[in-house]
Amino acid sequence: MTEPSVVEEVALATVSQPPKPVMGLNHRAWRVLVGVLVLAFLVWHLGTGPFVDGLRATSPWAVLVALVVTAGTTWCCAARWSLLSARVGAPVPLRTAYVAYYRSQLVNATLPGGVVGDVDRGLRHGWRGVLWDRGLGQVVQVALVLVLVLPSPYRWFAAVLLAGLLVAGGAVVLLSAGAVAGHLVVFLAAATAAGVSLSPLALLPVGALVLLGSAIPFNVAGWGPREGVAAWAFAAAGSTATVGLTVAVTFGVLATIATLPGLLTLRRTRHA
Repeated sequence: MTEPSVVEEVALATVSQPPKPVMGLNHRAWRVLVGVLVLAFLVWHLGTGPFVDGLRATSPWAVLVALVVTAGTTWCCAARWSLLSARVGAPVPLRTAYVAYYRSQLVNATLPGGVVGDVDRGLRHGWRGVLWDRGLGQVVQVALVLVLVLPSPYRWFAAVLLAGLLVAGGAVVLLSAGAVAGHLVVFLAAATAAGVSLSPLALLPVGALVLLGSAIPFNVAGWGPREGVAAWAFAAAGSTATVGLTVAVTFGVLATIATLPGLLTLRRTRHA
């Protein structure tokens, strides 16, 4: 049995050792607290109406879109992880990766922090592939956000970055882009269900920013920064913060429902 690398040792220590308290709270508690504070600020500033409206806007057709599209985005992520894990010497078969990724998404969507599911993947299948999977996925997402958000004179910087990633990563980068595109489709479905008047072209950069907010690991089961970014982004795009919060709530509900097939993987894991 080979000894773990430095990266693996650090990652394992992060989840196995008791967190050190900071000002009376450990770093995990801070993550949850930040998410709670963001949500509390939104309720104080915009009221509870957008939350109620967002729940009501969750229609059956939007749920169906989310379930179908997320099955595809999960495959893209699982295939990326499988390819990367093979390259770093800890191969995970695609079928195993697909099941594990669904389980990971379900855990991330239901537990604070948004990374517990990835920790589970790392413990079960090795840290190298998971760390590369998370890291490259985030880099590609940021590059795509910059392409969609930056003004045209500066957009070529992001385009060059994305092209460089494509040359270096090939199929892995394309899979990452496919996953981001799928998440944007779910966001557009949420916006349509909520009755947003902005055109799909105007919604794409807003959705890209919301996805970036979703990746911030200071949340309560995914809730917090995503809603804050959505309120700000919609207001900046010529709509209102209230509309943004409503869409974010609908999107959050759809994203959570779309991970429910992961319950089947939990049952399968217990019987394995």
